[in-house]
Amino acid sequence: MDFKQAKYYLNNFINYENIPGITYASEEYSLKHIRELLHRIGNPHLHSKTVHIAGSKGKGSTAAIIAQVLIDSGYKTGLYTSPHLHDIRERIQINGKLIPKKDFSTLLTALKPHFDAMHAEPDKRQFTFFEALTVLAFTYFSKMDTDFQVMEVGLGGRLDATNVVKPEVCVITPIGLEHTQILGDTLKKIAYEKAGIIKPHSIVVSSPQTSEVLKLISEVCRQRQASLIEVDQVAKWHKVSHDLYHQVIEVKSKSTDYQLRLPLLGDYQLDNAATAIIVLETLASKGFAISTDTIKSGFTKVRWPGRFQILKQKPTLLVDGAHNIQSVKRLIDSLRIYLSYHNIYLIIGISSDKNITGIVKELVSLSPQVIATHSTHPRAASPSIIAAEFSKYGIIAKVSSAIPLAIRETLTVATEEDLICVTGSLFVVAEAIDYVHRQFTARPENPQLR
Repeated sequence: MDFKQAKYYLNNFINYENIPGITYASEEYSLKHIRELLHRIGNPHLHSKTVHIAGSKGKGSTAAIIAQVLIDSGYKTGLYTSPHLHDIRERIQINGKLIPKKDFSTLLTALKPHFDAMHAEPDKRQFTFFEALTVLAFTYFSKMDTDFQVMEVGLGGRLDATNVVKPEVCVITPIGLEHTQILGDTLKKIAYEKAGIIKPHSIVVSSPQTSEVLKLISEVCRQRQASLIEVDQVAKWHKVSHDLYHQVIEVKSKSTDYQLRLPLLGDYQLDNAATAIIVLETLASKGFAISTDTIKSGFTKVRWPGRFQILKQKPTLLVDGAHNIQSVKRLIDSLRIYLSYHNIYLIIGISSDKNITGIVKELVSLSPQVIATHSTHPRAASPSIIAAEFSKYGIIAKVSSAIPLAIRETLTVATEEDLICVTGSLFVVAEAIDYVHRQFTARPENPQLR
């Protein structure tokens, strides 16, 4: 298969990312099929040292920070994340470079007979899109002889396809209500699914959590005789300064004081940075060559687009993939801390399986002028549904048929002192970034727009 054919083949697998409200967390779903397939091809998932990351928010940013520091420390490092913004190959990277199209297609061609053979067995269920892609990532990292693989959980944890690894460190970033139809309708149920990545006798690093979530994580660690490190018990951190594209963060752990320059905005990135520091110090304590200098240098090089990212100024155009109540609250806080503006124009599209009512309820506090739209993704909610929610609060939202159209029309009315915020989902953000990249030349002072 060539790259186009490989993507077509992969897209024939059932893709839960495209199906709103689907649930697989049942007794019929388990990891035994992916374990068996990985065993048949030589267990590539066990080749590299692994950092395994679950959570509701911040797991992608935390993964990107950890991976970049490992790279700067001299380790060949694979990074597996989801979803992608523009190119499926973004999900599978080594040392910051996307998997080449040739490797993507060649490896998937080699894996195809194994998938097909198991699909033909009557006692085997069909593999999912995410499982197939995860196997491809493991295979690529093994083939390329990576030292580390930083694996971000796709959904949940307990039944996630990545949960076949034997990690050096398990990481749990902040947990909130999300994917309630799949993971459960309470924080305790969701935390149980996330804590499913905790392995017996493992080391677990947890970001600050609510008392309810922390109690469950602590109990799972006790049951599995795992060591729990609570980040806010072993470190303190605060922001020193910021501009429109960077912030300087001070993190004080029990062993070291760091002053770090991070090219990611948002106060929530402080928690992610502190969590990454404790994970990296934990790895260093196990004998890996990670120093204060490589931590500092790695932080300066982190890229994680689509999260509180400014694409242009005058007017300021910002994108942020806030897709649940917790992330929207953080977006609102960050807007007030990092930016000053006259009017705010909110271009918003939300996936149909999200808590649209709750998200809108939070956003009305901004007193925005709203343009409801949608991405081209199959899970996108109708803009009229979003507009109807805003109307409950006396905000009459305009409806736009496409994100580029919404941005173009808003730019014609916004003044240089105004803010245009594009949010609601990463699918919306990806289309916004594509449009802005096509329309505007990257400015030298804006390293994130390239």
